[in-house]
Amino acid sequence: MNKAARRQIPGPDQESAWDYPRPPITEDFAGRVRVVFNNTVVAESQGSKRVLETYHPPVYYIPLTDIRGEFIVEADAGTVCEWKGPATYYTISVHYEKAERAAWRYPNPTPEFASIKDSLAFYPAAMDACFVNDEPVVPQSGDFYGGWITRNIVGPFKGSPGTMDW
Repeated sequence: MNKAARRQIPGPDQESAWDYPRPPITEDFAGRVRVVFNNTVVAESQGSKRVLETYHPPVYYIPLTDIRGEFIVEADAGTVCEWKGPATYYTISVHYEKAERAAWRYPNPTPEFASIKDSLAFYPAAMDACFVNDEPVVPQSGDFYGGWITRNIVGPFKGSPGTMDW
């Protein structure tokens, strides 16, 4: 780990991404999440899952039933997560505007992540806006991770230059 990095001390009603576990875990999230692209709500849920992993802001997995399917198109190629298994990527397309490979899912996740099988995660940087309980999300730095940063999560977070060895 980068010795210059220091854990931020969480305040009241905050959590530190440095306290999240490795390997990651999944937990239910009863709050409201919303994804907007090209001035259109493409996903909205009060039954999503959060994946929590050390040094990462949470990634929200939204059930496919809470996503407007007419706006998602499976993209070419995929990746493999050491914890969750093979991922499939999706392009978001709304009224002739596209965000390539802007969302992903694990159609056949490992048993530990079976609860996200029928859910999709979005890169907030690729969307017009993402919200958690009506709070606008700050995207995690970099183009590899898809964490959603809100005022109740402190870091620093993996994804910025120099953090790949964390």
